[in-house]
Amino acid sequence: MDPEKLILVNREPNGIALVTINRPNSLNSLTRSMMVDLAEAFKSLDRDESVRVVVLTGSGRSFCSGVDLTSAEDVFKGDVKNVEEDPVVQIERCRKPVIGAIKGFAVTAGFEIALACDILIAAKGAKFLDTHARFGIFPSWGLSQKLSRIIGANKAREVSLTAMPLTAELAERLGLVNHVVEQGELLVKAKEVAEAIIKNNGDLVLSYKSIINDGLKVDLGRALSLEKERAHEYYNGMTKEQFRQMQEFIAGRGSKKPSKL
Repeated sequence: MDPEKLILVNREPNGIALVTINRPNSLNSLTRSMMVDLAEAFKSLDRDESVRVVVLTGSGRSFCSGVDLTSAEDVFKGDVKNVEEDPVVQIERCRKPVIGAIKGFAVTAGFEIALACDILIAAKGAKFLDTHARFGIFPSWGLSQKLSRIIGANKAREVSLTAMPLTAELAERLGLVNHVVEQGELLVKAKEVAEAIIKNNGDLVLSYKSIINDGLKVDLGRALSLEKERAHEYYNGMTKEQFRQMQEFIAGRGSKKPSKL
């Protein structure tokens, strides 16, 4: 792992991959090339069958302070219109569960990257800020739509229209953050959650993440139908041997997890 790189990827032998935004002197503000590299990192990890869970964090004092405004025109006018180079799209497309480990600030684009994660762990004192309205930047990575669906429309309007910080502690109470921990325990807790996921059936974890996330994009009736469709597809793909393993495992007679459950 090259410490000079601005996006670091460390594959650990236990199935966890750690992705670090590595520009600490600017609080991990993003240039266009960093966005493209972050997107490429997630595409690579999605293809890597040895990776079961991804943890995304920032180096130094913060998670990500947003877009580097010294290159704002290059970023915003050029945008990242190619979805293959869009980090938020690629984080969301990643089949593996993505855990965001948030410290310091997650500001605007950094907030949107955090919202693309499946689970959020935050260090005490961390803050989420949406400064789109303050600086005249139109949201394009989903913050205007996702936040209200997680914390409620009224609170989301307050966060976005005032550009006031949302503390990790309040974010936890509102359901945005899963756990708030001491600074030194941030990655420990993120990896603890990752390890709990890894203990479960790998095929089902991927399928379960997919049905939860896809179901959130449609109304409840369609989501319930989608769950039923995918369940039938899943079980129709199982062999008699896999059903036998499942039955033994549930009954407590098997010593190994079934290959597909």
